Amino acid sequence: MAQALETPETSVDHRNASRTDLSWPVSLWLPEANRFFNGKTLNVAKGGVLLSMPMTTPIRPGSVVEINFPRTANLARKKGQFARIKSGKVLRVHREQLTTDATIGVAVQFA
Repeated sequence: MAQALETPETSVDHRNASRTDLSWPVSLWLPEANRFFNGKTLNVAKGGVLLSMPMTTPIRPGSVVEINFPRTANLARKKGQFARIKSGKVLRVHREQLTTDATIGVAVQFA
């Protein structure tokens, strides 16, 4: 009996901008739940962000969200606002971290 050949998995990176590792607190507004969920950024780019959110966040790919990026007091004085709010669409939800730190990874593409 012939053995099946294993095909190596490949992943294609479709990003147009480089990502910067950044841990920053965020609040994510999820309209379906009609509430905010607190998390943090893992990395950011011009076109999107990877968030770490509590595993209880009821989010799925395709969800449209608003992300509140709070500013420091000094930056708020310069910019005139205490937060930067970005809208986006959830592309992926990673659940690999559930058993290690009770979080999920949420990839959001900015609108």
